Amino acid sequence: MSDTHDLLFELGCEELPPTTLITLRDHLLKGICDGLVEANLRYGNTHCFATPRRLAVWIEDVEIIQADELVEKRGPAVAAAYDSDGNPSKAALGFARGCGAEFNDLGTLKTDKGEWLSYEKLEKGQPAKALIPGIIEKALNHLPIAKRMRWGSSNDAFVRPVHWVILLFGTEIINSTFFGITASNNSYGHRFHAPESLVITSPNSYNKQLKSAHVIVDFDERKALIKQQANQSAMAVNGVAHIDAELLDEITALVELPVAVTGSFDEHFLELPKEVLITTMQINQKYFPVLDTKGSLLPFFITISNIQSTNPASVIHGNERVIRPRLSDAEFFWRQDLKTTLAERIPSLDNVVFQHKLGSVGAKTQRVEKLSVELAKQLGHNPELASRAAILSKTDLVTDMVGEFPSLQGVIGRYYALQNTEDAEVATAIQEQYLPKQAGGELPSTKTGLVLALSDKLDTVVGIFSVGLIPSGDKDPFALRRASLGVLRILIENQIELDLKKLIHLSCLQFTHNFDEDNTKIKVLGFILDRLKGYCLNNDFRPEQFTAIMSVNCTGPVDFMRRIEAVKSFSLHDEAASLSEANKRIQNLLKKAPRNVSRLFDTKKLTDSHEIALYKKLQTVEADIEPLIKQRKYIDALKVLSTLKEPIDNFFEHVFIMADDENIKNTRLALLSKIHANFIKIADISML
Repeated sequence: MSDTHDLLFELGCEELPPTTLITLRDHLLKGICDGLVEANLRYGNTHCFATPRRLAVWIEDVEIIQADELVEKRGPAVAAAYDSDGNPSKAALGFARGCGAEFNDLGTLKTDKGEWLSYEKLEKGQPAKALIPGIIEKALNHLPIAKRMRWGSSNDAFVRPVHWVILLFGTEIINSTFFGITASNNSYGHRFHAPESLVITSPNSYNKQLKSAHVIVDFDERKALIKQQANQSAMAVNGVAHIDAELLDEITALVELPVAVTGSFDEHFLELPKEVLITTMQINQKYFPVLDTKGSLLPFFITISNIQSTNPASVIHGNERVIRPRLSDAEFFWRQDLKTTLAERIPSLDNVVFQHKLGSVGAKTQRVEKLSVELAKQLGHNPELASRAAILSKTDLVTDMVGEFPSLQGVIGRYYALQNTEDAEVATAIQEQYLPKQAGGELPSTKTGLVLALSDKLDTVVGIFSVGLIPSGDKDPFALRRASLGVLRILIENQIELDLKKLIHLSCLQFTHNFDEDNTKIKVLGFILDRLKGYCLNNDFRPEQFTAIMSVNCTGPVDFMRRIEAVKSFSLHDEAASLSEANKRIQNLLKKAPRNVSRLFDTKKLTDSHEIALYKKLQTVEADIEPLIKQRKYIDALKVLSTLKEPIDNFFEHVFIMADDENIKNTRLALLSKIHANFIKIADISML
């Protein structure tokens, strides 16, 4: 008999939520694997499956029985095991009773801390099939389901009603019940092509048997097939399928047997902005748009059917009939919106709430406009363009088009601004204010867009912090983390030499409500610097390198990145480790020094040749690094500082710093203070 079996668990449900299907699949697998590890059951390769009607897990080579385990329990100290008459104490007898043993069965355990009563027992391993149902039950209970539902007269709850359960261990059905349904080896194929019951003969045949029943249970295989079919269908009409990654996942979660179908729509709709048509097709209909090789939209779409129709023309006609009124609605919104200019919509923003303590979107627009003008002046950009872009920046929020398609905010603003004959850079800035939209996403390309994006994000972060709505855990309804990272990326990747403290202060000045300005500044700065840490770690810098720069209170993101690049490069040099240790030693000695000890430095008290040599070298180094630091040539400055290694080592080896003579001691400490002051001009390398 083999000592392992394959495990298969399938949960058959009504249609599962497509946007959470992958999450449910992955958490189910992880939960079962974690349970096997906790039960001390080893296993081999793992596979997970998910379709709209099922979640399944196949785990190879699961041990059929737990290994026997020698369990040792420690009881009271031997000194407390007997009473004054030499009889077992109550504590000793209680320990034996708790172990299910007699006192004479107890042993002793010697440790560094003394000798203790102990009991050893060999616990026989349990069969895996007795443990697996409980492991799966626990995994199901811990699935991240926001709201569970009940069905029928049962109190069982799950994300959707459950209709069948498979639990196979090898070829044997494990006797168990989930959600009131007894586990079997019966699954079901495609709802229309193979609706009858299907007996799964073994875990490793599951995938193949379901495929014969017109169900592709492997999510990734189904996803690849959909992408392939969409591309082939687009090529057939001389186009390229526009495949959005999130939409592809959603469509994959909606079908069990993907079949691509190509439809068309009236060409006159192409007069609308392509983003409007693409959004309509993707959001409302779950269609893949088709583009030409230059990126222009073609009058075709690709839909993924969940059935192999015997009359595909009817399927195509049905989809074309559905999309026509959708596109007509978009056309109506476009024409209606153009009857009112963006500038005429500005007063309407006063009726839209941004945040009840911070007022309307109109009030936010006024703050952003003032901040944008100031930043444009500081950066040498056109303040008039910055002002105009800021004033119009949110006006598309009150258009019918954005009301119907919120994801088009900014994009539609750009189109409407161009239709209103606004400056092209102003129009582009209205769209670019929302960039970057995700980590690593595109940044603003225009100067005005860059200024507007900075101003809008700063206003949001500072404003929300000023009313105490600080993000915690996963909750971040105003997307402050994304906004903060956006500020950092715009500054760093465009080499904009602005200081975060000054930017936050400037933003605070635009608010008129009562708030603790100093506290807000501190918290906002800390929040943004936390995002900077994540940015640095994602770019292959080490935590101690980040801390070394943080320790010197550098709050200019561009300057921060120059310093951390220098520190990273310097840390590869042989001198780095010894200089880091020397700086730690210097800091420890300075803790014992009088306040402002550097003022007590007296060259006349330098008597030892090694301290004199160190001081002379320090003078040379100071003269050399000063211009380098001004020019932000930090790596060159650190290389110059590294020449202090030998005289510092000689100083520590030959000079007694804490001399009996108070003046000599203070001069030596003052010398170390001067050395330390030069190092922290760039970073605290003692952190490395």
